[in-house]
Amino acid sequence: MENRSFYNEILTEHNIHPEFKFDLDDADIVLEGVNPSCGDDVWLKLKMDEDTIVDGAFIGDGCAISQASADIMLGMVIGKKKDEAIALADTFVKMIKGEASEEEIESLEEASALQDISHMPARVKCAVLGWRTLKEALSK
Repeated sequence: MENRSFYNEILTEHNIHPEFKFDLDDADIVLEGVNPSCGDDVWLKLKMDEDTIVDGAFIGDGCAISQASADIMLGMVIGKKKDEAIALADTFVKMIKGEASEEEIESLEEASALQDISHMPARVKCAVLGWRTLKEALSK
């Protein structure tokens, strides 16, 4: 029950008070991620200094899971190099698929609160939307 409470608290906090949900006018990388099955829509905006993400934000609409996951993700990747951010995205997707080790899950810090989504197949695409968009944006 404690894990469910932590999960709900994290989702609620990131939906009521998202830190990174705003328009970043001077973004170097802008990419839209869409989940057509439910209508979640995220515009990811990243400011780069060579190979490092120095600022980031997102705008868009969607369910609590997609919006909270994008907000948590940005908090984790700002200040990281591209390859570190891509590795975090890979680990997050691995966790959501139920394939991550305990050590990998712990490395995701606050994002690990979304681990139980692996047991909710209809919500997996919601949770990974921002992360998938990040990986696509940084791989171009």
